[in-house]
Amino acid sequence: MTSAVLDPRTPVLIGVGQASERVDDPDYRGLSPVELAADAARAALTDTGADPAAVAAAIDTVAGIRQFEISTPGARAPLGRSDNYPRSVAQRVGAWPGRAILEVAGGQGPQHLVTELAGTIAAGGCEAALLFGSEAISTARHLADAPDRPDFTEHVDGDLEDRGYGLRGLITRQQTTHGLIGAPVQYALLENARRARLQQSREEYARGMGELFAPFTRVAAGHPHAAAPIARDAVELVTVTERNRMIADPYPRYLVARDQVNQGAAVVLTSVAVADRLGVPPEQRVFLHGHADVRERNLLERADLSTYPAAVLATTHALEVAGIGLADLATFDLYSCFPIAVSAVADGLGLTPDDPRGLTLVGGLPFFGGAGNNYSMHAIAETVQHMRDRPGTYGVVGANGGILSKYSVGIYSSTPTPWRTDASDRLQAEIDAWPAPEPAVHADGGATIETWTVSYGRGGARTGIVVGRLDADDRRFLAQVVEGDDELLDLLATGDPAGTGVYARSFGTGNRVATSRDRMDALRPPRPAAFRTGPTGYEHVLVRRDGHLLEVTINRPESRNSLHPPANEELDEVFDAYFADPELWVAIITGSGDKAFSAGNDLIWTAAGKPMWVPKNGFAGLTRRPAMTKPVIAAANGFAMGGGCEIALACHLIVADETARFALSEVRVGLVAGEGGLARLPRALPRALATEMILTGRRLTAQEALAHGMVSRVVPAGTALAGARELAAEILASSPTSVRTSLQIMAETDGIPDTVEAAAHPSPALDDLLVSADVAEGVAAFAEKRHPRWHNR
Repeated sequence: MTSAVLDPRTPVLIGVGQASERVDDPDYRGLSPVELAADAARAALTDTGADPAAVAAAIDTVAGIRQFEISTPGARAPLGRSDNYPRSVAQRVGAWPGRAILEVAGGQGPQHLVTELAGTIAAGGCEAALLFGSEAISTARHLADAPDRPDFTEHVDGDLEDRGYGLRGLITRQQTTHGLIGAPVQYALLENARRARLQQSREEYARGMGELFAPFTRVAAGHPHAAAPIARDAVELVTVTERNRMIADPYPRYLVARDQVNQGAAVVLTSVAVADRLGVPPEQRVFLHGHADVRERNLLERADLSTYPAAVLATTHALEVAGIGLADLATFDLYSCFPIAVSAVADGLGLTPDDPRGLTLVGGLPFFGGAGNNYSMHAIAETVQHMRDRPGTYGVVGANGGILSKYSVGIYSSTPTPWRTDASDRLQAEIDAWPAPEPAVHADGGATIETWTVSYGRGGARTGIVVGRLDADDRRFLAQVVEGDDELLDLLATGDPAGTGVYARSFGTGNRVATSRDRMDALRPPRPAAFRTGPTGYEHVLVRRDGHLLEVTINRPESRNSLHPPANEELDEVFDAYFADPELWVAIITGSGDKAFSAGNDLIWTAAGKPMWVPKNGFAGLTRRPAMTKPVIAAANGFAMGGGCEIALACHLIVADETARFALSEVRVGLVAGEGGLARLPRALPRALATEMILTGRRLTAQEALAHGMVSRVVPAGTALAGARELAAEILASSPTSVRTSLQIMAETDGIPDTVEAAAHPSPALDDLLVSADVAEGVAAFAEKRHPRWHNR
């Protein structure tokens, strides 16, 4: 099929280019990411075989791959950066496009953009596109402290379609809590899951990783743009030495994607009509024959952590779209940040490491270089060149993003072909319907190791991370090895841990595992449900007992009684003790001073980069406590903001002084009321008012809160605690057994919408009450016209 019989809008790749430099090169220039991308783009424009200036003038769309320094919130750019990367590059090569795109983070980006913009061209929404990406991480590290360091800051006007970070599902609170943030430790969990499935010894599996990647090093050694062009054999790759130190078991440094690179790559994509108009020679043209884009389930939702079925499904479908089989492929470049990224796809497709066609054209991320999110742009460039050199053959690029999370596939050939659509939406629906293990956010009890890794710090520190299954119900959980359990760390680092029994216990800082319950009790003893005594007491909390009443005061007036982890931990201990003590019947929580009940989360602590966590029972030990079996009264003396408002809402009753103000102010600082405020406020107030407060941070006065039923009493300024004591005294005059039973039945029926059904709810608490001593005492006291003497049983 020639271009003459193709639809003029058929997309075609007409130019590719690459650029690089090393800091030890004699002609090293210290180029910025923009300049590296521009060099690659100029090479791509020249590679078309047409007039580069004419090709640049025809470009109506530019699309840039995000550098690492703009891929996550708060990432640093030591030498500065452009605020419009795509247009910065475009201007340097003489292109003035109407549309500029900054793609989401992830290594799938280059192939995804080629597929997307090819479809846009086929639909008539674009005629010529320039795609590019680049990293100057090596230069940034090399020159960051130089006295004459360059400034790469640029401001460029013009529209920018910034698609955001695209990190949904890749960074979760649970993973962050357990130190599962960096790519090596996450991939290591998947790698060890594969070892467990194959039932290989540590030595056998290491040898396999080395044999997989040794050919990659040879390809990189012959590539002019490789960051580490050194051929290594399988043994050298996996032998741990001072230079090849262990990063995360089973990965020594040589098996980990290399991010110290200065590299750029670019692709020119047009319609056949534009290629004809520009005079692009037929031999320069390469077509996209098949393609697919899918997203795998989130990490801990995958049924089998050792496989990558979404990528296999996408690759198989791309071949179907192209109308060819696996045997028809002449070249491969499978994304290779870590061995599992290659082997999981190869396993599913039936490829072996010694396939004579090879599994990479570029050399792999640990050896050619992990050019940020842009590695596969280099793979596409190489594939295009190979397709030109071997007319009529087919090559595949498999581009991976996240933690085996997002996969984009392209099938290329010089054979002209009309545009073919794929069925990725159907594939994605199939993937989304796959069964997932039930998760356990808080893991307690006996368990079995499913997969594991040990992360190594430069100073020799080790952190063990485990994915396990609870023996009781097979729920999957994530945990760290408890501090001090060197026996378990040694097993993870040197043994065969899969299937080993361990003991799990949950804390506010996450789940921990130890070799046994006795070992866990020795290293992290269960906290006794008792109040601290002695001269140290509590640092951030004041506690006062008065008969059956407990008064708890948040004692951080210098920070408006905001809470940081140590204060939250103390409050959690106090309320554990309160709910466990049968002689305490009512509790009051208030704030020190007269300015604030609590300003919620201590943002100064958070902004300083200190670790922020809350106990399992939530803010102040209350907002997520599963059973509030005895009354807690909030004495709101001043501002109850953010988490402070959430604490008040978690209490059974609120007494507010007339100066009190209530607000869920999290949206004002880029957060949400995640400690129950989003659920409780719409139940405490008319929904429209609650929604307004949640979305704007509006402050509610004490009188407004009283009018809407959110607080039970408003008292004069400075008397919130006195008012709460009066309310507590009224409750204490009642049977504590009846009060406790009433709270239980209210909680049991809270979710029953039908009033009659709720009234008829058969609570076992009512049965227990009817045989309690308090019932007999209450009836006798009434008959004898005296005050009852409650027994609380």
